[in-house]
Amino acid sequence: MNKKIGILGSGMVAKTLGDGFLKHGYEVKLGTRTTSKLDEWLEAAGEGASVGSFAEAAAYGDMLVLAVKGTVALKVLETAGGQNLAGKTILDAVNPIAETGPVNGVLPFFTEQNSSIMEEMQKAYPAANFVKAFSSVGSAQMVNPQFETKPSMFICGNDEAAKADAQTILDQFGWETEDMGSVEAARAIEPLCMLWCIPGFRNNQWTHAFKLLK
Repeated sequence: MNKKIGILGSGMVAKTLGDGFLKHGYEVKLGTRTTSKLDEWLEAAGEGASVGSFAEAAAYGDMLVLAVKGTVALKVLETAGGQNLAGKTILDAVNPIAETGPVNGVLPFFTEQNSSIMEEMQKAYPAANFVKAFSSVGSAQMVNPQFETKPSMFICGNDEAAKADAQTILDQFGWETEDMGSVEAARAIEPLCMLWCIPGFRNNQWTHAFKLLK
């Protein structure tokens, strides 16, 4: 696998994953609308890190990560440019969380039950290879989490080679990969974000992860 990673996003998830890739020897460019927001991250990240526009990060990366709010995900991909996405594995950490707040700890989604934001993005950019990943855990646990047993990361996507790329990353990042199949499985994976957040909103517990027992 090539070592250049383009990350679309400038929030906590984007920066955490950026640090994780740098830790494991990759070169990383974070894409954002306002590059000055990442000045502090860039200074701390050091060698191998850079910052640019969404289009520059998308063009830079041999593999991409989409780590933005669900409400702006399609717009960010449009800004990044379809020509910069085509043929690339895109790790999709997006959840379709609505702008309204949680109800009794349950986050609202703007997608319907028999749909997902990943399906919308894959349909809009059929030449890109989206793989759902990093969407069912908080940023603090995304890179080499410390639990008694290796936690499970649920992935899905239409391209087998892209899912193999994702598994390579997840192996390095300390996860057990659970492949749930094609893009439609995102309808089940994305709501795991709701479930993961309930203990946080109800009990201020944010340090857990899921495990598939066999």
